[in-house]
Amino acid sequence: MFAFLPRVTPAPLAMLTDLALNLRWTWNHELDTLWRTIDAELWERTHNPWAVLQNVSQDRLDELSRDSAFLDELARVLESHRRYHDEPGWCRACVGEGEPATIAYFSMEFGLSEAFPLYAGGLGVLAGDYLKTASDLDAPIVGVGLLYQEGYFRQTIDAGGQQREAYPYNDPNSLPIQPVIGSDGAWVKVGLRLPGRKVYLRVWQAIVGRTHLYLLDSNDVRNGPGDRGITAKLYGGGSEMRLLQEVILGVGGWAMLGALGLKVDVCHLNEGHAALLVLARARSFMRRMGTSFWEAWWATRAGNVFTTHTPVAAGFDAFAPALVCKYAHEYLQDVGVSQRDFLGLGRLDPFDDHEPFKLAYLALRGCAQVNGVSRLHGKVSRRLFADLYPRWPIDEVPVRHVTNGVHVPSWDSAWSDRLWTEACGKQRWLGAVDALPAAVAVNDDRKLWELAAAQRRDLVQYTRQRLMWHLGQRGESAQVVAVAAQVLDPNILTLGMARRFTAYKRPNLLLSDPERLARLLCCDQRPAQLIIAGKAHPEDEEGKRLIKAWFEFSHLPQLRRRVVLLEDYDIALAQQLVQGVDVWINTPRRPWEACGTSGMKVLANGGLNLSELDGWWAEAYEPAFGWAIGEGGPSDDAADAERLYRLLEDEVLPLFYARDAQGIPREWVKRKRASMANLAPRFSSNRMLAEYLEQFYLPAIRAVRRREDNQAKLARELCAWQAALAAQWHEVHFGSVEVKRQGDQWRFDVPVYLGEIMPDGVKVELYAMPYGELPAQAIPMQSLGPITGALQGYIFSAHIPAERPAEHYTPRVRAWHADAFLPAEASQIAWQR
Repeated sequence: MFAFLPRVTPAPLAMLTDLALNLRWTWNHELDTLWRTIDAELWERTHNPWAVLQNVSQDRLDELSRDSAFLDELARVLESHRRYHDEPGWCRACVGEGEPATIAYFSMEFGLSEAFPLYAGGLGVLAGDYLKTASDLDAPIVGVGLLYQEGYFRQTIDAGGQQREAYPYNDPNSLPIQPVIGSDGAWVKVGLRLPGRKVYLRVWQAIVGRTHLYLLDSNDVRNGPGDRGITAKLYGGGSEMRLLQEVILGVGGWAMLGALGLKVDVCHLNEGHAALLVLARARSFMRRMGTSFWEAWWATRAGNVFTTHTPVAAGFDAFAPALVCKYAHEYLQDVGVSQRDFLGLGRLDPFDDHEPFKLAYLALRGCAQVNGVSRLHGKVSRRLFADLYPRWPIDEVPVRHVTNGVHVPSWDSAWSDRLWTEACGKQRWLGAVDALPAAVAVNDDRKLWELAAAQRRDLVQYTRQRLMWHLGQRGESAQVVAVAAQVLDPNILTLGMARRFTAYKRPNLLLSDPERLARLLCCDQRPAQLIIAGKAHPEDEEGKRLIKAWFEFSHLPQLRRRVVLLEDYDIALAQQLVQGVDVWINTPRRPWEACGTSGMKVLANGGLNLSELDGWWAEAYEPAFGWAIGEGGPSDDAADAERLYRLLEDEVLPLFYARDAQGIPREWVKRKRASMANLAPRFSSNRMLAEYLEQFYLPAIRAVRRREDNQAKLARELCAWQAALAAQWHEVHFGSVEVKRQGDQWRFDVPVYLGEIMPDGVKVELYAMPYGELPAQAIPMQSLGPITGALQGYIFSAHIPAERPAEHYTPRVRAWHADAFLPAEASQIAWQR
């Protein structure tokens, strides 16, 4: 049932409403011709089928209802639409039969399309790609987010190079969403208790292919003016407003899932913003099963997954204890947890009453599985969170990694889509990607070079049109606008660089020596051109200065046709850039780029990367695929700038212009082919989602169901086990270690005294740190039996190859339970001194 509908469509066109409300059109471009035929101007200005249907004239709809060619095209796309939805996808077949599972993906942002502006940057675009991939792979995933009245700002750059911000209203009537209507015919709403009042949250639905995105907003008529504004702006307001948004996302989001009747097995937190849901989920279980809060905590934690994107501790949301307690007061009374124990869940030191409350720490403690978003970021995160696991080696801090990926059908050009279809078939991004590299690698040099030329030409045309539009909107003269129609050259090397303008991303590293850069771009024999885009946070004055510097550089007389700064960076602009550039430049300060997916988006289009060895590029880079700035250590601005210039001057430009008799740069195309074939599948969101499914979701589903069975019997046992460990761990100690050489092996024997802890509740191991080429080792020791006359004293023994000195090994005891995620859920560890 729909609360808002376009004007009544003629019966032959009735299914247009369903097509317009299914956001699969954001990546399935076989529908584009349909919407363009209805109203070309509306389509080009909005790229929003729902807006097209609402604004087109009734006469035009009546006319199309009698147009046999249009009706034939509609029938064709409807049949394709039906097949996509009805045929089982890869994930359903992969998971197999059994009780259906549901995974809820919580994110503060979702970037599905520029026509649906609920995102600020990479976090949201990743979430949008994730949902699109869930649809393509037929994964049982729903999204949970917020509907903002304004969303993130739109950017203009004035005649002086200053960024200006505008906040257009997100009219729900013009967005491809609908209210969720309950069985009683009323709009589904969720009520949340806040201090002194109840806040009502409206529930909206966006259909994303085969999955759904559910959104909450607080703009209900029954709420007070302040509460109606909670979801006004993405990341808007001060600390209290930020906390309220996170309460709505986490607590309200969990309540919404219950109101919709969805039984969720796994909650995936995309960043710590939704961390409060772990508390809401535990309370819900406690009420339903009659457990204590801590038993409910153990039961539900197994089903929570936390993905951190933050590379520095300063990036974690932190709130004053008094503010947190203001909103947690009723919750604490309800679940019977002390204020100090509650605040301790969000503190590094649970006993430090002055420490602020951080949602990242709550997420870490409330989720049994945690991951970073690249291999390097996983390593950085283990160091970042190491203090929560005292005495544990860094490599064993329970943070793994799943490197981000991109939804290729959202980012490939029409030209590259055709090439991939010819090589790999139409189903290539609907399942596993293992077979794609070999299929793509057979494309010949001419075809790949023609692909680059077509894409570069399209980008130049788009850039000219967009620049002319922006100059016209700024009120520039007709002469200035006319000059914009001649910027860039579709036949020369095109560099692209787009990102958030902030200091750690070093967007002006390439501008370190303006004269040298100008010479490089204007070289007669080997010219180049540069397209730049990006926004600075409204309160980031340094970021705005960086934008102004590029603006001034691009307006130097000799560079007006070589350098273009495009304003209002969004998904639509990003798609055009990554489809047409020859080289994508990324210059973050290592290791501050958690992943950085923008460079992944050029891969399927044949673009090459020239990037700092940070984020995903640190694990993807090989000389055959592109170029690397830095040596893999901490960034040095001066050295990195010099390296960047030298790579462009000595390698990139010469390789691009080294043409054979047929005009083809063979070595360039060879690198292009290697990058497309090897990296595009590997850094696709297909691979990413498959890893989440196999390594995180399936173990979580099995674990949470075991803990819920038999009135939460296992969860109660685990809670009791942990409580006993915490109370008795101080009793664990060691006797003297005895080491003997036996041939080519060491034999270790050590007495271990466990106090009142049973031996099956621990593991005793020999641990050795990494040494040279040898990795860290944790070798189980076996019990030889009890020590005579000792209470809970045992001799543990191990035989190991004598490949390294005996003194490298230290006995340790750690908490152990076969049904626990360790050390995430129980970090007790003792070492022989």
